[in-house]
Amino acid sequence: MLSNTWKIYLLALISFLVGTSEYVIAGILDKIAEDIGVSVSAAGQLITFFSLTYALGTPILMAMTGRIERRKLLMYAMVVFVLGNLLAIALPGFGYFIAARIIMALGAGVVVVTSLTLATKMAPPGKQASALATVVTGFTAALIIGIPIGRMVAASYNWKSVFGGIGVLGLLAIIIIAFAIPRYDGESSVPLREQLALLKTPKIAAALGVTFLWIAGYSIPYTYISPYLLQVTSMSENTLSIALFGFGVASLIGSKLGGYSTDKWGVKRTLMGGMLVHAAALLLISFSASSSAIVFLLLMLWSFAAWSSGPTQQYNLLTLAPGASSIMLSLNTSVLQLAMAVGASAGGLIVAKVSLPSITWIGAFGVLLAVILIVLSRRLSGNREQVSVPDVAPQA
Repeated sequence: MLSNTWKIYLLALISFLVGTSEYVIAGILDKIAEDIGVSVSAAGQLITFFSLTYALGTPILMAMTGRIERRKLLMYAMVVFVLGNLLAIALPGFGYFIAARIIMALGAGVVVVTSLTLATKMAPPGKQASALATVVTGFTAALIIGIPIGRMVAASYNWKSVFGGIGVLGLLAIIIIAFAIPRYDGESSVPLREQLALLKTPKIAAALGVTFLWIAGYSIPYTYISPYLLQVTSMSENTLSIALFGFGVASLIGSKLGGYSTDKWGVKRTLMGGMLVHAAALLLISFSASSSAIVFLLLMLWSFAAWSSGPTQQYNLLTLAPGASSIMLSLNTSVLQLAMAVGASAGGLIVAKVSLPSITWIGAFGVLLAVILIVLSRRLSGNREQVSVPDVAPQA
């Protein structure tokens, strides 16, 4: 019999699968575009559709399924997720692949939120935050391991093999969930109207605006990072896989140090410092594209700075509404996914109408807008407000 600690690690592995299905597109975008016969900018919209569906669909689905027993809900959501991956390899054409991505996203959002909920229920008293961090680490590992492995699989075989592998592992996960994860009753969900009411608070709206601008600025170059490195900086296929792995490692280090910096120097300094370095790294990449070695190092700096803002921004939002922590995390994740969708869509237009090299400096401009909003939000009058809401399990 597995201990609850190991069951939480199992949930982290499930999050890794889901995270890989979302993020891996950026690592194999050129392969997909070439095989399906569409432009790179059009292929980038696969991220737009996934993120938009995740952002808008997850809160609605969680509100609709609040009373379903949690293990059963996780299994149902995994079935939907696996179905999306299998349809991606079975159906031909770009339109069908978009439909498969939408199905993946509907399942993925519910899988992640339910996994976080189960982790808090299985964690010992006082260890809920650590349990949440363990599950979230699965998503981070998708950046570190999932994307470069996906790139290598796509280069050695084909891009459909990536989603086929995720689908098979998802089927195995469903079987393990049935035997390893205990049953937990569902619970009443907070209506969407009450969740959205938090947006009426100016400081919360401004803070979520920071998330939107920061992630949109990040998403514009990130979505097209593989074709950028291959075509603009002339990286080789092997170097690209190494660069994607390094990008993931830097994101993990940045996330860890971002939390440390928040404790030591505070939210404002950490957010502004990280985002200014984030924008600077993207601008320097624009001027250093002729040297793949320099771009490699700047890529690590970009990832480090970008992800250092993650835990800081989450903490910032929680302090703005400590009585509504679960809803704040849910809203922040929805805004993050929406920003990913907008960034990918905007990046596609930029690549098609302007140029592929321009994505880095335009992305930097978006991040600088987030810095400006941080400064302006500090001038909003009034103290931080505590919002009272019904008690719900943490969401993402």
